[in-house]
Amino acid sequence: AAMSGTFLLSCLLFAAVSRRQRGPYMDEVFHVPQAQAYCHGRFLQWDPMITTLPGLYLVSVGVVKPAAWLFGWTGSVVCSVGMLRFINLLFSAGNFYLLYLLLFKIHQKNKAVSGFQRILSTLTLATFPTLYFFTFLYYTDSGSVFFTLFAYLMCLYGNHKTSALLGFCGFMFRQTNIVWTVFCAGNVVAEKLNEAWKTELHKKKDEKTSSRKGPFSDLIRILQFLTEYLISPTNFVTLTALTWPYIILVTVFFGFVFLNGGIVVGDRSSHEACLHFPQLFYFLSFTVFFSFPHLLTPTKIRKSLLSLRKHPVQYSLITLISLFLIWRFTYVHKYLLADNRHYTFYVWRKVFQRHELVKYILVPIYIFAGWSFADTLKSKSIFWILMYFVCLLAVTVPQKLLEFRYFILPFLIYRLNMPFPALYRQLLELAFYTVVNAVTFYLFLNKPFQWPNSDEIQRFMW
Repeated sequence: AAMSGTFLLSCLLFAAVSRRQRGPYMDEVFHVPQAQAYCHGRFLQWDPMITTLPGLYLVSVGVVKPAAWLFGWTGSVVCSVGMLRFINLLFSAGNFYLLYLLLFKIHQKNKAVSGFQRILSTLTLATFPTLYFFTFLYYTDSGSVFFTLFAYLMCLYGNHKTSALLGFCGFMFRQTNIVWTVFCAGNVVAEKLNEAWKTELHKKKDEKTSSRKGPFSDLIRILQFLTEYLISPTNFVTLTALTWPYIILVTVFFGFVFLNGGIVVGDRSSHEACLHFPQLFYFLSFTVFFSFPHLLTPTKIRKSLLSLRKHPVQYSLITLISLFLIWRFTYVHKYLLADNRHYTFYVWRKVFQRHELVKYILVPIYIFAGWSFADTLKSKSIFWILMYFVCLLAVTVPQKLLEFRYFILPFLIYRLNMPFPALYRQLLELAFYTVVNAVTFYLFLNKPFQWPNSDEIQRFMW
């Protein structure tokens, strides 16, 4: 019922968007003609401005063509802008169901969670503003999320060959999704490591340890264990046997990068990879903003201050490293400064461009965000956390452009694995998402504007 009701409301909103914006908008001016070329059988035609692989267009043709034959559609209605956009509405319904199944699987041992809470969390994540907005345009986001979440679900159920195949489909939508294939393989590895780690601790539980421990002693101990475990030929063979479908897919990816001369397919000048470490800080702030009912609480703030008081040396070192990373590795993409149709433009202008020192002053907020983020994942094993963090770095840091769409998948995977919050916090989160969506769609539909040097209608969007 929740899924059907959400789909019905989405259809009504879809109709409103299609009426107000009938022609292709923003990146649709590249995606729509490319899909239409595929619809007409011109599979060798390619727009060099497109940077992703043709997964979206292949799936679209695979859905639209049989539907057109079945219902007798002909002419311009086949592969029209509206019909192509509707593909993402179908993906959105699939994402709703996948999110529910993932929540059920990940938290199946938590008997205190009611079915209503699972449905409420599913509804909240399915309407996550940054993802939900692009349900109504012909972008790659909905399909990318669908295949990645499906691959993750199959991984959790132990069907790794299917997971790798779905991971390949996700890769065909967006090349960076290969990171989440590694994440799926990492889930398998983390599970085995956790079992071995528990055995190791059990063996040493009676051994006496030194009364004084260094601030990073636990981390050093874990790294030593990881090194010893992974260099063992027996363990290496076991892990390879478990993860070989993912290894094949990652090998295919590296072959693609070698033959293509890079990860980007088309316009590479605007998508250069770099070490943009502050992207991690932006993601953590983004996560706190959209999870504030769970992360920005008086209890969390008190616990973070207590942690700061207990570990001043560690936090001082983290602060110095953060300041250095911001100083040496902050990049500002030309799109961020030039395009006033996105939230990121106003965030950068209203916050970061107020003064040169603002980006440094925000470090305490980043540290709190990082601590709060990690604190909510403490129920996961240390190896799962390390694996997720590596994938998070791999998917955010190389991006030069600050673009909230790049944060969708890491946020969803984090939110899926976070312990279920209290019911009132879930309701507050859903209400907040509803308000953000309402404001965004209101601005997009009712507040168009024009640039001084252009006659085209511009609309505000994510």
